[in-house]
Amino acid sequence: MRIQAFQADVTSRSSIADALNLIAGEFGRGRRDIVVANAGVCTNSPNLEYTEETWQRDNRVNYDGAFWTAQAAGKIFTKQGRGNLIITASVSATLVNIPQTQVAYNASKAAAVHMAKSLAVEWADFARINCISPGFIMTKMLTQQPKELFDKWLAMIPGGRICDPAELKGAYVFLASDACPYMTGSNIIIDGGYTLP
Repeated sequence: MRIQAFQADVTSRSSIADALNLIAGEFGRGRRDIVVANAGVCTNSPNLEYTEETWQRDNRVNYDGAFWTAQAAGKIFTKQGRGNLIITASVSATLVNIPQTQVAYNASKAAAVHMAKSLAVEWADFARINCISPGFIMTKMLTQQPKELFDKWLAMIPGGRICDPAELKGAYVFLASDACPYMTGSNIIIDGGYTLP
């Protein structure tokens, strides 16, 4: 087994395309069967205090990054006649998180979910496109938040705990596999019940 890291700027269309083409050439003789768009950033800021730079940063990474990744993957998928794209969105795509204010993040993740649904229809002949929307996951994005926020979020999760990132892998493996060949345009929410109440 060969494992190798590749780096790309998800906000750059050409950087993403170059990286995916390089990976396809290095690992798959020009093929790329599965692509995951997984980049994300979040700014907690009241709407009236957003700067143009802050708004653009969240949207360029969260939405544009997923869009350019999808486009580059789609070009490979059309050539080979099949492919599988998984976009990491967020529960913030389906509800407004409280008490923090993060309109750019919420809007960009909602746009990513709808993009996946749109592409699932547009690319139905040659690709499957699905989303995974995690809730609160124990990552740097979460642990850098103030303890008061962390404690409030924890209290709102019926499961009573924050998800370990490793607990998401089963959903990604499922969507990447041939176990669900008819599944496209779906959004799997993994949140310990956070979106239920």
